[in-house]
Amino acid sequence: MSQSFEEQLRRLAEVTVRVGVGLQPGQKLFINANLEARPLTRRVVEEAYKAGSRLVVTQFYDEQLSLARYRYAPRDSFEEYATFMVEARLKALDEGYAWLSILADDPEILQGQDPELIRQASQTAARYSKPFSDRISGFATNWCIIGAASPRWAQMVFPDEPPQRQMELLWEAIFKVNRVDQTDPLAAWQAHLDGLERRVQQLNAKRYAALHFRGPGTDLRVGLADGHLWAGGAGRAQNGARCVPNLPTEEVFTTPHRERVEGWVQSTKPLSLHGHLLEGLRMRFEQGQVVEAHAERGQEILHHLLQTDEGARRLGEVALVPHSSPIAQSGLLFYEALYDENAASHLALGASYDECLQNGHHLTPEQKRAAGANHSLIHIDWMIGSEQVDVDGITPSGGVEPLMRRGEWVD
Repeated sequence: MSQSFEEQLRRLAEVTVRVGVGLQPGQKLFINANLEARPLTRRVVEEAYKAGSRLVVTQFYDEQLSLARYRYAPRDSFEEYATFMVEARLKALDEGYAWLSILADDPEILQGQDPELIRQASQTAARYSKPFSDRISGFATNWCIIGAASPRWAQMVFPDEPPQRQMELLWEAIFKVNRVDQTDPLAAWQAHLDGLERRVQQLNAKRYAALHFRGPGTDLRVGLADGHLWAGGAGRAQNGARCVPNLPTEEVFTTPHRERVEGWVQSTKPLSLHGHLLEGLRMRFEQGQVVEAHAERGQEILHHLLQTDEGARRLGEVALVPHSSPIAQSGLLFYEALYDENAASHLALGASYDECLQNGHHLTPEQKRAAGANHSLIHIDWMIGSEQVDVDGITPSGGVEPLMRRGEWVD
């Protein structure tokens, strides 16, 4: 490819290492990457060593190998898991490694496979991986997730283009939404993160009791957890490093109260989940719980998702994203939650984040639940915002303040 592409790929790797991971001089880095992400992974390794890393360890995964399991493995084997892999990851955290995941996944890799086997495998992975995922989400180290273009992903996003052009267009989109096309990407990211931090501070000062979403098919009141905190942009790991867990990021988010969500809500973008696409989602909540759930496509997958555990029918996150975000303005559906969730305000079924509760990392499970936080093996984001959706903040006294109109912030 052209030198321009190579330079942009290098810049994306630099942003990943210095902004996303926030790699510290002398720190070791563990990378878990899709085999299709080799070009970006190589550049990231180079930039990590340039940033002063003592050791970079890379582990690749191949989705085709996972597909082979669904096709040929015994049905009674899908509750088995390589627990030694979790132990190795926990040991890496104990040794101070930073963590990076590089996605390049096929959104429909499991299309046509048995939904029950998918459910079993995903629940088993979530259950055995929970000690590691809890420590990552609790910022035990600095960490980041980023995407790289792959042929099947590019084909999904640009189905009417020839294969080579599909990859070029997807890379161009990835570079743009990650601000790599700007004159100084690192400075552009700093300015953007400063803006998100100001929004977080404004919302934390408001102390809203609830948010009210209104739009086509949506009339939803989301009560907020007692002692909730808003977060967004960069986070501070326990080792003091500043990192951006998701690149790109456009959201500010907090914890809903698990028992104070009422009304109907309709999705505004498809959800790519376990290799399937769920479209036209509609759900009704009563006392925080999903009591009706419909999907125009993927109803069986949605049903299995909601049966994961008791917390799967309740919310663990509510996030606000302006329609003017670069991802929304691209006009693209990425078929990848890492990107699509940053195009629109969204909700997450399942687990809450400790960082979105006051003193959350030090509360007991009982104290978190009493505050309204939700516990589950899953955390699934799905998009409910658009240029047709308004959001109000509800004050503790019942006052109504406009937060977003037609998908944009009201300042």
